Amino acid sequence: MDVGLVLQTDPPASTVVELMVRAESLGFSHGWTFDSHVLWQEPYVIYSRILERTSRMVVGPMVTNPGTRDWTVIASLHATLNDMFGNRTICGIGRGDSAMRVQGRPPTTLARLEESIHVIRELAEGRSVDLGGTQVQIPWVPAGAALPVWMAGYGPKALDLVGRTADGFILQLADPYLVEWTVKTVRAAAAAAGRDPASITICVAAPAYVGDGGADSLDHARDQCRWFGGMVGNHVADLVTRYGESGVVPAELTGYIKGRDGYDYSHHGRAGNASTDFVPDDVVDRFCLLGPPAAQLDRLAELRELGVDQFAIYAMHDARESTIEAYGASVIPAL
Repeated sequence: MDVGLVLQTDPPASTVVELMVRAESLGFSHGWTFDSHVLWQEPYVIYSRILERTSRMVVGPMVTNPGTRDWTVIASLHATLNDMFGNRTICGIGRGDSAMRVQGRPPTTLARLEESIHVIRELAEGRSVDLGGTQVQIPWVPAGAALPVWMAGYGPKALDLVGRTADGFILQLADPYLVEWTVKTVRAAAAAAGRDPASITICVAAPAYVGDGGADSLDHARDQCRWFGGMVGNHVADLVTRYGESGVVPAELTGYIKGRDGYDYSHHGRAGNASTDFVPDDVVDRFCLLGPPAAQLDRLAELRELGVDQFAIYAMHDARESTIEAYGASVIPAL
């Protein structure tokens, strides 16, 4: 199992670069960032500096979307970085949450997302695509260029789209029950589309907070990671609106948002976000990895048995550096 690191591109950008450089030295395979250009700094500029300072790490957005960026621009950005540094970028993509909603715009449709995945991958790998009746090809993309496109999603229709079209699946929570349900759904969709289900890389992304496992330490870790349940809750609220309580989506995913009362994107992805007070402790425990390295290794072993290929740590709390170091010292070597 690979381990990735997910950061927000808070200024100064130099800190993001240094943390990614340190992470590579500790054995992290991937360096991901949010892509919400109003709330945080422009990530693709920062990727060039990370790639320049590292030799193995693969970098990319978790996640971009086809609403705030032109698809040809996304393809060209990745193709340029890959030409400069080798095929070391990856494109995580979804419908768009904070990047769209902070502008008062709704997330894009799945149909538009499906089309964008095809266009981005084809162009970034040097092939021609039809854009509204015009054949478009990036002429300078070298032979051998490769761009994996991994899609994030939760609901049945999104999971079906992952299975039919994406190179990888990003699930933003680490609850083993929900991991099993989503992975089975993705793989079934892949098989139905005539694809090899095993060819889809599975990435689970969630906060990890390494502490001593004591009651006070766990309580503090929960408070530092409660924001994540609120972030996931934005997507879950969309699912509830679409599917209601039909049972199509497991109650283990939808049940906890009954106390949700709006969301303030100015505190998105940050510890102490008052909009996430509705998230109960048991959801934090299910969605995140909390406690000493041994406890985290137990959960990671469970996830690996369910087919997870990468665990990507959301490091947005007051123990960011110490958790990164603990993973490098005790978790990654054990994996």
